[in-house]
Amino acid sequence: MNDQKILLCFKNGQREKAFAKLYQLYPKIESIILSKGGQKQDALDVFQESLIILYRNLEKSDFTLTSSFYTYLYSVSRFIWSDMQKKELKIVSNQLNGNEKTIIETIQEEEQFKLAEHAFFELGERCKELLQLFYHQRMSFKDISIVMGFSSEKIAKNQKYKCLSKARAIYHTQQQETDQY
Repeated sequence: MNDQKILLCFKNGQREKAFAKLYQLYPKIESIILSKGGQKQDALDVFQESLIILYRNLEKSDFTLTSSFYTYLYSVSRFIWSDMQKKELKIVSNQLNGNEKTIIETIQEEEQFKLAEHAFFELGERCKELLQLFYHQRMSFKDISIVMGFSSEKIAKNQKYKCLSKARAIYHTQQQETDQY
């Protein structure tokens, strides 16, 4: 059946017969989509969407088919496939960007943790002990002063401040060194 007969079928309300003839063009459209990286389901979706667009245009009184049905469906299918690829690429790109951000943030947090851990181990034994008693064992300054032999809570508090200041200085020095690389 040629294009004129298919067009006549549409005009006479014989849509099923017309679509049956148009579906004979599907293998050609499928091979195009497959050659552009699509799957069989993609090709079927693209072809069916092309048929819907064709049918809607045929219903318009001012529409004139100036090419063969194959050429029309081929052109529409190419545009639909291109749009699908762009949308998919955008979605994948957004997902990757989100994942990349998460990965980068995790790496940065890990690097900061390593720097902090290194700064802690660079401290003297007394500072390490004091900080562990305060942060890990949650001892009060009164108890820390007794355990470590300080004469008052105030001295324990001052020593903790000095130890933290020293740890921060080591941390920032290391951070500047790694930022230079």
